[in-house]
Amino acid sequence: MSDAPDTSVGLLSRSLGVFGYSSRALELVWTTSRLLTVALALLTLVAGILPAAIAYIGQLIVDGVVAATQSDNPDTRGVLKLVALEAVVVIAVAAAQRGISASQSLLRALLGQRVNVMILEKAMTLELAHFEDSEFYDKLTQARREASSRPLSLVTRTFGLVQNGISLTSYAVLLFAFSPWAVAILIGAGLPSFFAEAKFSGDAFRLFRWRSPDTRMQMYLETVIAREDGVKEVKLFQLGPQLLQRYRDIFRKLFIEDRRLTLRRDGWGFVLGLLSTGALYAAYAWIVITTIAGAITLGAMTMYLVLFRQGQSAVAAILTAISGMYEDNLYLSNLYEYLEQPVPARPGKAVHGPHPEQGLEFQNVCFSYPGAAKPALNDISLQIKPGESLALVGENGSGKTTLIKLLTRLYEPTAGQILLDGLDLQEWDVESLRRRIGVIFQDFGRYQFSVGENIGAGDVRHIGDEQRWKDAARTGLAAPFIDDMPEGYNTQLGRWFKDGRELSGGQWQKIALSRAFMRTDADILVLDEPTAAMDASSEAAVFEHFRKASSNKMTILISHRFSTVRAAAQIIVIHDGKIQERGNHEELLAQGGQYAHLFQLQARGYQ
Repeated sequence: MSDAPDTSVGLLSRSLGVFGYSSRALELVWTTSRLLTVALALLTLVAGILPAAIAYIGQLIVDGVVAATQSDNPDTRGVLKLVALEAVVVIAVAAAQRGISASQSLLRALLGQRVNVMILEKAMTLELAHFEDSEFYDKLTQARREASSRPLSLVTRTFGLVQNGISLTSYAVLLFAFSPWAVAILIGAGLPSFFAEAKFSGDAFRLFRWRSPDTRMQMYLETVIAREDGVKEVKLFQLGPQLLQRYRDIFRKLFIEDRRLTLRRDGWGFVLGLLSTGALYAAYAWIVITTIAGAITLGAMTMYLVLFRQGQSAVAAILTAISGMYEDNLYLSNLYEYLEQPVPARPGKAVHGPHPEQGLEFQNVCFSYPGAAKPALNDISLQIKPGESLALVGENGSGKTTLIKLLTRLYEPTAGQILLDGLDLQEWDVESLRRRIGVIFQDFGRYQFSVGENIGAGDVRHIGDEQRWKDAARTGLAAPFIDDMPEGYNTQLGRWFKDGRELSGGQWQKIALSRAFMRTDADILVLDEPTAAMDASSEAAVFEHFRKASSNKMTILISHRFSTVRAAAQIIVIHDGKIQERGNHEELLAQGGQYAHLFQLQARGYQ
């Protein structure tokens, strides 16, 4: 049968291989809180030893009662002392279990926070390409979804394993006095169920990883249907039923796989559990027959039966813990695969270039996205000197925004060089480079922060400087509508929080423009479709302010509106990743090429 559990040898080999993450999880918990880890270890030791003591005291109580009933002068006080002692031990066990629970709860909070911080810290070191890679994004999603709880789960199971191991050892010592075979039966009866559980834990994990794209689609559909930025079109285009049906179809597909695994897991568990139960009850019968034969006392029988029952639970708990640890290790592999994702080194240290007068220069630059059939940019050469302006024109997808991403080192060229002040961008310190660039992309961020924080995000060094907010807002033409808000620059934006205010597309664009102007020391200004959502008067005012603010800077403008690009000293037309035409407005019109064609089409629309 193909679905039968793996052989014990194969399963053991796979299990030992994946358990390599256990030591790292233990180290992680230890460094999170040494005090809580030590407390958890000591309490686990106490909780592991005392149950055997309770069973032994129980034997003494039963034998004491039997002796008292057969004596003319019963030792009632001695029996009562034993009862009191057992009560004290039971209270100690309860206290230890409460302490374990409290320690685990505190460790869970601390460890969850630490692991999430580790995930976010790693995210800040990754390249843009990592986030655009669907497979890597799955790793990130899986790490965030499970890994914040799995390290503590692994450690909890480890301590539980130790606790039950100590208990089982103490039970085995007492049972050994009856028969070594009793110990063998106690331990061996739980092994078949363990191998089945471990087998299906591995299957569950592999199923989890296999269906990550489907799960991601489910999450996306939930976002589209239930988020404010998607609900308008969902209602207008009557997309709701179709999207909901797709959501149901995905669930049905996932449920079928879950059902198949659940039935196999529980079916094998039940069959193998019957074998374990049969072996244990055979041992029970053996103890009862031995007692009837007079080989052991009634108290000893009671103790051995208790030991078998508690030992059965301990063995089951141990095997379940091992199986769970195996599963935890599988999930932790996601976390460490993500955390150990290699990130290209950025050795550049320069903060100044040798030739500032040369400005910005692209020399035969090429770039291809991973897995793309053709390059996004091919043999791009251009130069912008201080005080000059450049406009990029071209169809959507021609490579204009990609060029800007190369300039800001969100990507690295696959061929050619980009020079700033005569120095290759690879030799620049990334943070110093980016402080010299004020940029607004057409898909700019709309943060659910206050107005001031949204603007201040343009220069993190001065994110809380209210005067800089106001200066940047005036340059970006956002000041008039901000001043009309009841809370001014402290107004909460977005609908995620109470009293949050949503802005129009044009207002958000002015906020983004203001954000770009926060970097007063930036000598490279990049505007990617900066006025697409603005009316004509706002657009004209913005570019008037822009020309004044950028008179001594290098400026790059991407726009489909020729009214905004015609004033640029140099205009470059990009088509299919290549420079097709270049010149100023008059020169390009005189050429009668693609620029002139596009200009005439747009001008015709205004006639």
